[in-house]
Amino acid sequence: MRKDFGSKTWLYPMPVLIVAAYDKSGVPNAMNAAWGGIYTDNMIGVCLDEGHKTTQNILDAKAFTVSIGNVDCVEACDYLGLVSGDKVPDKLSRAGFHLVSSRHVNAPIIEELPLTLECEMVSYDQESNHLVGRIVNVSADESILTEGNIDIAKLRPIVYDTIQHQYREVGEVVGKAFSAGKRYMK
Repeated sequence: MRKDFGSKTWLYPMPVLIVAAYDKSGVPNAMNAAWGGIYTDNMIGVCLDEGHKTTQNILDAKAFTVSIGNVDCVEACDYLGLVSGDKVPDKLSRAGFHLVSSRHVNAPIIEELPLTLECEMVSYDQESNHLVGRIVNVSADESILTEGNIDIAKLRPIVYDTIQHQYREVGEVVGKAFSAGKRYMK
């Protein structure tokens, strides 16, 4: 038997995305945004309320980065969602984060988060709060690479459990994509 819950935003996994941008003066800010994902082949979509400082920065700069939250930085990532950059302008340094400028877009990269999508803003819809960005580059720290490719086991990404309000680590390999279901092809 199944239980109905009605219309909910319950989709798994819900990645923990840290979105960062510069303001008009070049001051960085970042926020924790759980509602986002790949939108098309080279674009990402993120739901960001217009009232957030980071959203305003993106609208001004027309560029942003999206870093993947990980186990090593779970507390700092959570902190970025707890406080506003309008009220705590140094929240990135308080979280222990260090920044470098992207070489591809006018936006900051958080050094402690080893996987970052560097994006140009394509559009922002004020009614739905839906931001779309073109992924210009993906940069990864060498510490998460195996044989030159990103290794999810080294990245240790976290996801947000919207029901239990918990962060969870992405787990073990359970099958090989484009292969596990071949037994049904007989």
